[in-house]
Amino acid sequence: MTDRSTPVPSDDAVPAAGTPAGGAVPAGGVFARQWRWLSLGMFALILLAAFEVLAVTTAMPIIAADLDGEGLYALAFSVPLAAGVVGMVVAGNWSDRSGPLPPLLAAGVLFVVGLVIAGLAPNMPVLVLGRLVHGIGGAAVIVPLYVIVARVYPESVRSRVFAGFAAAWVIPSILGPTVAGYVAEELDWRWVFLGVIALVLPAALMMLAPLLRVLDLVRGDPNVPWSGRRLGWSVLAAAAALGISLAAGFDEPWRWIVAVLSIAVAVVAVRPLLPPGTLRAVRGIPATVLMRAIVAGAFFGAEIYLPKMLIERYDLPAGLAGAVLTGAGLSWAAASWLQGRLDARLSNTEVVRIGAITLAISLAGVLAIALLTLPPAAAFVAWTLAGAAMGFMYPRFSVAVLEQSPQSVQGFNSAALTIGESLGGAVSLAVTALVASVAAAGAYAPEFAVTAAIAVVGVLLASRVRPPHGWRDRVTGAAVPAGESQATSTTGE
Repeated sequence: MTDRSTPVPSDDAVPAAGTPAGGAVPAGGVFARQWRWLSLGMFALILLAAFEVLAVTTAMPIIAADLDGEGLYALAFSVPLAAGVVGMVVAGNWSDRSGPLPPLLAAGVLFVVGLVIAGLAPNMPVLVLGRLVHGIGGAAVIVPLYVIVARVYPESVRSRVFAGFAAAWVIPSILGPTVAGYVAEELDWRWVFLGVIALVLPAALMMLAPLLRVLDLVRGDPNVPWSGRRLGWSVLAAAAALGISLAAGFDEPWRWIVAVLSIAVAVVAVRPLLPPGTLRAVRGIPATVLMRAIVAGAFFGAEIYLPKMLIERYDLPAGLAGAVLTGAGLSWAAASWLQGRLDARLSNTEVVRIGAITLAISLAGVLAIALLTLPPAAAFVAWTLAGAAMGFMYPRFSVAVLEQSPQSVQGFNSAALTIGESLGGAVSLAVTALVASVAAAGAYAPEFAVTAAIAVVGVLLASRVRPPHGWRDRVTGAAVPAGESQATSTTGE
């Protein structure tokens, strides 16, 4: 994975883990000998998480029918996203205090416990509970991984590590929907959850030894205080996001009252969890966090309904309907690899702008399919394009935030990035469920119209990702230029 556009360093010149940002890509790239097993372990964890996500998305129509839980269909997806906000806040605070290893191990345990609860669920409410528990654990895993990338890998390799995270979706994208569809239809959908457990432990052990070898690099700062206040806000934000989802079950006019109040509470509660200025799309880290929330809401809000539409409207088997996710997964990985090769030619802002426009076009295509009942092949094409859009810009969100974050707030900003993603997805799913509750059954166009509109907002805000002047001075601790507000300087952007 050596970058051919730069000279290949000799083994003696390969920077050690934690080499300062910049410089040539070392021989072996993310698989250079000093972090080979660490990279493999992280990619394996992402692979398993990807398989679980794709498998559940494919199997959920069957699960909901078997457990007579159609009314909780959207909630089963929004619960893990909303609950993940709490997991990410705890993991971010814990990572800053103690380093990424303790929260990573705890998150893995929670993830497995949640899978057991969901896999053994006798009814839909218990399955939703299991989704809540493994949603907390699954989300909490991501923050320590981002901190590991920031502290162990040099800047020249980070975009390739995040591209590797995207590439880890390739095998699940190819096999996940087909395997999940077969298991759910021919065996028992419970194995969609329980089958993942046996593979989590080996992946975690693969990372343990290399992490212990670089423990000095990933140690936290015990002087960083525990923030019970942020934890409380995260619980309130998660509850508000779920309140929007539950609003669909109320009669008129209460569904709209509950929804509006829940949205207002979510806006208030999420502010302390994000960099100052996020909701105003202030240039730099705040706008980057907001953009990731927007594109996540647009993409994942549409993703859960697409296989369902293909199963119910076109009478496709679950395995074939889920294969629509395969094209998106493959194009996501390919586009992520492409942006890694273009990291010196296209700025983060340019990449995000291209991705946002492409995503809006693809979601407009999905809306047209629902409105005009176009052939199912059109859905495969449109969703493959959507996956490419996400893969192209997603790694750059992480790169932009990490390179502009002082080490003391890497945990906070990494958590903010994933909190935005989870809340964006949860709120989008809640709003689509609310719209679906008042639309004609099986129409699907209203749900896709919501996600397309969200994508258009992303296009309008994409240029705000550009960092402000003087951001490098703020990262290195230099004096903030005269005239810049302290609020802006504390964001790292």
